[in-house]
Amino acid sequence: MADLQDHPCAASSAIGDFDDTPDGLAEAPTPAEVDIERARVLLAAQLVVDGHNTLAQELDRTHWHDLQHGSAFLDTDIPRIRAGGVGAQFWSLHVPPGPAAVQETLDRIDAVRTLVESCPEALRLALTAADMVQARDCGRIASLLGPVSGAALGESLGTLRAYHALGVRSVGIAGTRWTADPAGLTPFGEEAVREMNRLGVLVDLSGASGATMERVLDISKAPVILSHSAAQALTPHAVNVPDEVLLRLRANGGVCMVSFAPDQVTRRADQPATLWDVADHVEHVREVAGPECVGLAGSYGLTADAPHTIGLEDASSYPNLIAELLHRDWAEGDIAGLTWGNAARVVREAADAAQPA
Repeated sequence: MADLQDHPCAASSAIGDFDDTPDGLAEAPTPAEVDIERARVLLAAQLVVDGHNTLAQELDRTHWHDLQHGSAFLDTDIPRIRAGGVGAQFWSLHVPPGPAAVQETLDRIDAVRTLVESCPEALRLALTAADMVQARDCGRIASLLGPVSGAALGESLGTLRAYHALGVRSVGIAGTRWTADPAGLTPFGEEAVREMNRLGVLVDLSGASGATMERVLDISKAPVILSHSAAQALTPHAVNVPDEVLLRLRANGGVCMVSFAPDQVTRRADQPATLWDVADHVEHVREVAGPECVGLAGSYGLTADAPHTIGLEDASSYPNLIAELLHRDWAEGDIAGLTWGNAARVVREAADAAQPA
């Protein structure tokens, strides 16, 4: 594959015109215009690291040209990512468990890397926190590979090392045989976590059992992430995280990246999820885990007609949430941590904790 680092930096800002959202999107209420304008200013200076986008599962039927210029079929394309103020994106490589999981994961890695190479003026592969900063400063969207499914490792540390060599920097450990142990992890699971630490691969706890989360936090020498979890105390969903784990994130230095997925954030069974629900989850995670341990995960990468949270219908919608948090008197420093600083720190610290082979 071509070396994307050879492409020169663009002079244009990484955040685009917020009025370029494609036509045909559902109308939704938004916060006051004064807060929106202030959110735009903040995002222009401090972009978003988004923890979870599932676009890879759609790339077999979507041409890169459509993504670069706008796709009405999806909730994600490059114009809307820019309009949303996203400067770095984790591209989920999750596949269902099964005998073809490794092959399907390799296909998804190839699809995302091909997308990045096909859009060199917009995207840049990032393997480190320094790569993230360089891409952002050059007006590119830093593209991080992961999480891959833990089930796609089988029980092979060699497969984990191969994924790392291909650029993967996060593994979701939920739903594996080696996390089904009553103690949280089997002996192989413990070895897998230690090997991820050694390689500088983030351990993603989203969707794992409470026992597994606790055991990982017992043994991990590096910060963990929850790539797309909201607060279980507010919405009892299987992918959400209990307060007991959020409390432990403080000592670990990890980050819970709050999902926008409507089923994970809805507060009332008889009403649709709204951006105010997401703001409630973000504030709960900040209160319990601390302002250094909260981030954002749009959970985009879906078709445009899939269920979405009102006010956060597509990848251009992050300013709406930031405006709501400003309206709730969030300090600009806490917003900078929420959007970029906390996630970038975790990527850097995981690499710092890694050991040479």
